Amino acid sequence: MVDVVVLALGEGTSCACDNGACGTRTPILACRDALRTASVQVETVVAHTDAEIDAALKALPDVRLIVATAADGQLRAVMRRLVRMYAPAPSKRSEAEAEIPDDRTLPDLPPIGVLPLGPDSTDLVTRLGLPRAPADVAAAVLGGHVRRLDLLRNDGGSVTLDGVLVGGVDASGSASTYLARVEVDDAVLADGTEPVLMSVVANASRYATVDGLPLVLSPDMADGRLDVAVAVPRASRSLFRRPRVEIEVRRAQGRAVAITPRTDVPFVDDGAEGVLSRKRSWWMERAAWAVYVP
Repeated sequence: MVDVVVLALGEGTSCACDNGACGTRTPILACRDALRTASVQVETVVAHTDAEIDAALKALPDVRLIVATAADGQLRAVMRRLVRMYAPAPSKRSEAEAEIPDDRTLPDLPPIGVLPLGPDSTDLVTRLGLPRAPADVAAAVLGGHVRRLDLLRNDGGSVTLDGVLVGGVDASGSASTYLARVEVDDAVLADGTEPVLMSVVANASRYATVDGLPLVLSPDMADGRLDVAVAVPRASRSLFRRPRVEIEVRRAQGRAVAITPRTDVPFVDDGAEGVLSRKRSWWMERAAWAVYVP
């Protein structure tokens, strides 16, 4: 019987099997060996597609899962499939309502361990203060202590663990503005008629500050609220000075946000790039997922 599954994703982790060889294989094997030392049955799985991720997730909650991740986007990819698996289908929603908190659309998701495959000091593991060493990750998973965290769902069928940055630069990498309506619950931060430099939807601090500009103040992944900021350029005029551009930052907190762009706008969601071409809504799923902690 398998007690723990170590799941690795994508081309960068395709060498996670025993006959591979690269830098990302070392922490996976070290974590596996630490678990085996504790007399735990371990299976290592490499997933290249959503179907392969789903196959690994089907073992939950009978086994404990460790996601070996080289980037926040990979962790997001697993959580997206986990949410899809546990979210009740519309036809069965009434049956599941008794098990779902009033302010959520999901039941409690099973906890996961997170094994970072690189030294990135800016990733979500670091920002959450989770263990990085393979042996420490194994010990946390075996200890069974968990910390529940918020996540964001969106109407595009995906999830956000950390945050979304909309705009900021155009396709050439130059600063560019766009028109969009940004609404947080009942508050309107931008009405779609004025240029917006960038907007941030934050669950954690990845995009709290961009190019030295403070956008979101003290986001918290356990407060049950999403944080939104909109940066709007303003021309400041003086009688004796040349006009200069100043940035006005408008902020709000709430349970849901909708961004409606007038044109296609680039965005980055947990490090994954895309283009926002139509209205997109994000909403808070308070304490829906969990990680193993020491």
